[in-house]
Amino acid sequence: MSQPAEESDWTLRLDRTGQAEAFDALGERYDEAFPHKEGQVASAEWLVTCLPAGSRVLDLGCGTGLPTALQLAEAGFEVVGVDLSDGMVALARGHVPAGVFHRADIADLRPGGPLDLGRFDAVAAFFSLLMLSRDEIPLALRTVRHLLVPGGLFALSMVEADVDDFSIPFIGNAIRVSGYLRDELREVVEAAGFEIVEESSYTYAPAAADVQPEVQIFLRCRRHA
Repeated sequence: MSQPAEESDWTLRLDRTGQAEAFDALGERYDEAFPHKEGQVASAEWLVTCLPAGSRVLDLGCGTGLPTALQLAEAGFEVVGVDLSDGMVALARGHVPAGVFHRADIADLRPGGPLDLGRFDAVAAFFSLLMLSRDEIPLALRTVRHLLVPGGLFALSMVEADVDDFSIPFIGNAIRVSGYLRDELREVVEAAGFEIVEESSYTYAPAAADVQPEVQIFLRCRRHA
């Protein structure tokens, strides 16, 4: 019989082999391959309209800092970004000098983990949780809940796909991704302690030839008190 999630998930074996290296190799080409980010911009704008200036916001999986960290910083928020890739963090620091960026794993942010960033009024996680296995995604969502103040906001995006730790070609590299079909994604998010306030989706065709068209799901959530 498996242990309850709260006892077992924190000790999951994490396999990040090749994930950061793929994004280190991409550099600025990442933004060139994904030039249209309307859904991401709209979800970040939801945070901008809901939060007062000066709010603390975490960009989880910040990438190059574009567009989200820059959008949030320009709105007057205190922006902290985290990414597993040294190359992405370096680019984010250059693009968003007002932000504070850390090279870190989401597992580092768990309760009792090695990186304590304090609490946030909102967290944005755009396409970062899909880099985790399905076993780890519920843990990552509980980590996000831990990072938020009661009632804090959470903007999440995932690619709709029924896959788990599945290797795909990605702009000349290979990465492993996980995803859910829409109803299951809602269930996983709600089970982690979030109310889904709004939902939208976009059909997206990246500019890179080896990245397949995809359906992107954007959830706008609030942490239950």
